[in-house]
Amino acid sequence: MIILYGIANCDTVKKARAWLTAHGQPHEFHDFKKNGVPADKLALWAQAVGWDRLLNRKGTTWRKLDAATQANVTDDVTALALMQAHASVIKRPVVDWGPDITVGFDAAAWAARV
Repeated sequence: MIILYGIANCDTVKKARAWLTAHGQPHEFHDFKKNGVPADKLALWAQAVGWDRLLNRKGTTWRKLDAATQANVTDDVTALALMQAHASVIKRPVVDWGPDITVGFDAAAWAARV
């Protein structure tokens, strides 16, 4: 079963969920705002794709952080702690396809999977 992690009101997550539905791909949705960020999964995602790819430095949440907090993110430990504290700083969606993990929505790449 595909598990899509993100935030319900995120436009990219909405597009990703609609794409999966339109392509007949059953999936579960895990909402970070309602269900939190599973710490064990977060560590696995960082291991699979790299913490720097998982951290969304272009989003509003990152830009609202003070410069000292941003500068403190230098490795997986500090990045994961920030992501655990501020779920909105995780690039979305994170998709657990079963055998692997992807971050972000790429219709062409997803079409190759299904």
